Amino acid sequence: MKIEHFAIIVKDPPAVAKWYEDNLGMRVVRAGGAPTFTTFIADETNQVMMEIYFNTAAPVPDYASMDPLVVHLAFVATGDIRTQINRLLAAGATMYSDVSVTPFGDELTMLRDPWGFSIQLARRKNPMI
Repeated sequence: MKIEHFAIIVKDPPAVAKWYEDNLGMRVVRAGGAPTFTTFIADETNQVMMEIYFNTAAPVPDYASMDPLVVHLAFVATGDIRTQINRLLAAGATMYSDVSVTPFGDELTMLRDPWGFSIQLARRKNPMI
C-alpha cells in the first residue's frame, strides 16, 4: 500500500502550514476552516502529505518536551547542510543537535520548528529513495 499522509495536531494549523510552505518547500493541497483548520501540505515531489489540524477532542502534545527520537519529520537537505540550518534558524527554528556524520557518511541534524515539532535535515551520501 502507498502512504497517503501522516497527521499531527497543533494549536495553529494555518500558521504551521505557512511556515512549512515558506521554509521547507511544502505546499497546501487542501485547507479547511474553523474549528479544526484541517490543512494538508505536500512535499515538492507530491508523494508525501502531512495533515495539520486542531481538535478539542485531543490534547496538543508538548512536542518541545519530546525527545526527537520519539517523533520527527525528516527532510532531504541539498547542498551545504549548514546553509540550510542557518536559513531555518533565521526563520524561527531552533537547534536541537549539531550535524553528525553516520557510519554511512550521511550528515544529519535535528532542529525544532517554531512550535517545537522536531525536524531533521538529512544529507545522504547515497540517497535511499
